Amino acid sequence: MAKEVTKRAENYSQWYNDIVVKAELAEQSAVRGCMVIKPYGYAIWEKMQSVLDSMFKKTGVQNAYFPLFIPKSFFSREAEHVAGFAKECAVVTHHRLMNDPDGKGVVVDPEARLEEELIVRPTSETIIWSTYKNWINSWRDLPILCNQWCNVVRWEMRTRMFLRTAEFLWQEGHTAHATSEEAEAKAREMVEVYADFARNYMALPVIVGHKSPNERFAGALDTLTIEAMMQDGKALQAGTSHFLGQNFAKSFDVKFADKDGSLQYVWATSWGVSTRLMGALIMAHSDDEGLVLPPALAPIQVVMVPIYKTQEERAAVLGKMEAIKTELEQMGHSVKIDDRDTLRPGFKFAEWELKGVPVRIAMGARDLAAGTVEVARRDTLTKETMALEGICAHIHSLLDDIQANIYRKAADFRESRVEKCDNWEEFKEKIQTGRFLLCHWDGTPETEQKIKDETKATIRCIPEDSFVCEEEGTDIFSGKPSHRRVVFAIAY
Repeated sequence: MAKEVTKRAENYSQWYNDIVVKAELAEQSAVRGCMVIKPYGYAIWEKMQSVLDSMFKKTGVQNAYFPLFIPKSFFSREAEHVAGFAKECAVVTHHRLMNDPDGKGVVVDPEARLEEELIVRPTSETIIWSTYKNWINSWRDLPILCNQWCNVVRWEMRTRMFLRTAEFLWQEGHTAHATSEEAEAKAREMVEVYADFARNYMALPVIVGHKSPNERFAGALDTLTIEAMMQDGKALQAGTSHFLGQNFAKSFDVKFADKDGSLQYVWATSWGVSTRLMGALIMAHSDDEGLVLPPALAPIQVVMVPIYKTQEERAAVLGKMEAIKTELEQMGHSVKIDDRDTLRPGFKFAEWELKGVPVRIAMGARDLAAGTVEVARRDTLTKETMALEGICAHIHSLLDDIQANIYRKAADFRESRVEKCDNWEEFKEKIQTGRFLLCHWDGTPETEQKIKDETKATIRCIPEDSFVCEEEGTDIFSGKPSHRRVVFAIAY
């Protein structure tokens, strides 16, 4: 495995791609715009899934599964929703192939055209709300709290692995409620779940806030978001939760009889995160040596590399390592002993450093005789010799320290790249240097669009935490009165 990774300062985009490929997270596939997630990358996604799934279920959410194919007519029922996804939809028109009569391979059978074309799922609001109509009759049937783990297809023209691909993996929650208050509370609860996950598992400082009308999910009355800063100063939307009002219930005529017997339309939410979180993990923490993983999401938290010259030394060192491995696993940690005979220790060190394993232990016959071990930590690229006695307790504590340090480093970086800005000429200059700028906004979509057209910057969110933004002022662009600042950035 080649270790060399392009330096961030030289070419940030290439650095990112190098890590994805060389750390064996994913690779391009034979299908344009789609990727193959390799076992090591998928193991990280599985840890994300496992943690999030548990967090969802603690809020009362249950998993279900809905069809990949959505009748085209369903999309025409919610005009704003279809407008938001129309350009990205893949459409199935036929259900059979046939041999080309001219002997040029396989062609679509013209006799096999579908009566109604099917959309390959870009998101599932329409198919789910057509199903909820069959499930909901009375207030006793509410709330419905469903989530599904699945793939979706959005026909992106410009793709980048994990960040934007034609097919990607995600979860999408869809809930139905008797009142607007319940639905809004659920949308709020789920964005806080995402923020908790980002901060405490991904070691990623995020801002919770509302999307501006221009940036809301198509068909939503309100979108809550978590926004993160990457190491190039750009923003990445890491998760969203939407209050959908009664739009989809009205589109699919989903009503319930309330306690007084009158029919009411149901209130809805939807919320989701995707494999884009993998991209966030890479770009927020990794360095010029490769991937840096927070221990909470690392498939391998501790790797042990034996050093020996004879088979007797090998057996003795591996025996001690097995004992350490067993104890660490009993403490809840994932451990791997790299006992491959075909590779030198130095090569193994480089490989696991590139793959971002938080802690590396090296031990040879001399260490064993001296009762010591070498411990290296990936986040600081430092190593020290420690006593074998009590080593498992030390590593247990060290992993917590690494998790906290990775978060602290990301938070300090964001803090250094956030500032208030009240001058339009300064804004145009500073926004191109990779920053979050806290600026006054007059609240109009027209002003927001003009700023985007001139600078590519968008309102990432109207923050509810992280920054105090309630104050009187004037809009950075229009000069009109403003009652608060918002977060502007250029985003992925």
